Formats: sequence, structure tokens, C-alpha cells
Amino acid sequence: MTRILQLNNLSKVFSGNVTAVNDVSMSVEEGEFITLLGPSGCGKTTMLRMIGGFEYPDSGA
Repeated sequence: MTRILQLNNLSKVFSGNVTAVNDVSMSVEEGEFITLLGPSGCGKTTMLRMIGGFEYPDSGA
């Protein structure tokens, strides 16, 4: 299969030392279906915004 998304050690910290995403690594292969599941405020939207290019990670790629 072809890898269509690769995240390596992705992290994002907002002002006030608020960690939204901490050291996330994952890959998505062509044809896979994934979900981001978690409670409110755990960083799901921040991670999607970084994948979409609307936010920049503080570390990782």
C-alpha cells in the first residue's frame, strides 16, 4: 500500500504553556479510514489544523 500521510513526533504548545498535541506519530495508508477520538479539549482539532496547514507544529513533521 501507499502511505498518504505520515506524522512524526508532532507537538503543539500554545501560549501559557498549554500543550494541545504532544509527540503524536502515525501513518495512514491508501484505502485506510481513520478517526480521531477523544474528549473535548484533547487536541483533535489542533491536529487536524496542523495536517491541513492552518497551524504550524512546534516540533515534529
